[in-house]
Amino acid sequence: MAQVLRPLLTYSFASSASSEGLGSLLVDFSTGDDAAVWKRPDGGCTVSSVDFFPPVVDDARLWGRIAAANAASDVFAMGARPVFALNLAVWPSELPLELLGEVLAGGAETASEGGWALVGGHTTTGPEPLYGQAVTGEVAEENLLDNAGAKTGQALVLTKPLGTGVITTALKRLTSAERAEEPAPSAFRSATEEMCRLNADAAAAAGRAGVTAATDVTGFGLLGHLQKLCEASAAGAALHPDAVPFLAGASEFAAQGFVPGGTERNLAHFRRFVNGGCESFNLLADPQTSGGLLLTCPPRSVEELLADLASTSHTAAVIGEISSLIPAGRIQLTSETCP
Repeated sequence: MAQVLRPLLTYSFASSASSEGLGSLLVDFSTGDDAAVWKRPDGGCTVSSVDFFPPVVDDARLWGRIAAANAASDVFAMGARPVFALNLAVWPSELPLELLGEVLAGGAETASEGGWALVGGHTTTGPEPLYGQAVTGEVAEENLLDNAGAKTGQALVLTKPLGTGVITTALKRLTSAERAEEPAPSAFRSATEEMCRLNADAAAAAGRAGVTAATDVTGFGLLGHLQKLCEASAAGAALHPDAVPFLAGASEFAAQGFVPGGTERNLAHFRRFVNGGCESFNLLADPQTSGGLLLTCPPRSVEELLADLASTSHTAAVIGEISSLIPAGRIQLTSETCP
C-alpha cells in the first residue's frame, strides 16, 4: 500500500516538514522507515508511529495483545522506548461491546508489560473490526537506529522466525477438526508466542552490539523490508534462505497453499529487486504480524548479539550480509539450494 500511496503523499510530507521553531525532522517518509523521528528543541528525540489491523486470531484479548505489540514494534525498531499510546478501534455496531472491552484489555496488558501508558484514543463504527495503537516513544539521538545505516561487511541478523502470515491464514481457513491435528496446534502456539513477544529486548541487544541499521519485519515480509533497508542505505545484500528461521508448521502450511494475499502483493513489487529463487520464496515474502527485527551488525559483535538474544529466548540467526559485490538496493539469494 505504501508504494501506491507514495505519489499522493510526497507533497503533503514535504510541505508539513517545513515548520520552524519546533525542532527538526530526523527521519521522515522518504526512506520508508518504521517511524517518524523529531528532534526537539531540548535535544531529545520523539519517535511516532501508528498501526492497526483486523483480527488475526479468534480470541479478542489475544488479538489486542498482538496488535499492541505490533504497533510498538516500529518504535523499538528505531532504538527507542515507547512512552505512551492512543488506542485506535473500529467496531461494527452488531458486535457486542464486551468483545471490544476484551480487545482493549489485551492492548492494555501489552502496554503494561512494555512499560508505556495508554492515555486515550478514538473509536468509531465500521463494517469490520480493527484495532491498534498510535505509539509515541523517546530516544537519545546518539542511540537512534534507522534503516539507512547499513555498512558493507555487516551481518544481517533476524531476531524472530518467519511464518505468521501463512499460519494465521491457515487458522482462518482450516476446519475445527483440522485445527486439532498437527502441525496446527504447535504452529498456532509458536506463532502466537512470537506475535506477543515485544521487540524491547532485541532493540536493547542491538544497542549493546553496535548495530547501525534496523527495521522490523512486518507487512512487506523479509524481502520487502530488507530491500527497503538496502535502498535507504545505498547498499546490496546477500541473503541465505537456508539460514532463515521459520516457525514450526510454516513450511508445511505454505506447501499446502495457505498463502496470504499480501505475499502476492509483496512479490509483485519486490521480486524485481531479488536475484535468484528458492523453495521458501513465498515464506521470504510472507507478511508478518508483530515480526522480529532485522539488524545489521558489525562482524566483531555478531556472537555477542546472538548470545544476548538467546539469553532472552529469541530464535535469532545470521541470515546474510551487506555486500559491496551486489548493486545498491538489490538482494542476491545465495545458498546450497538457491543458486
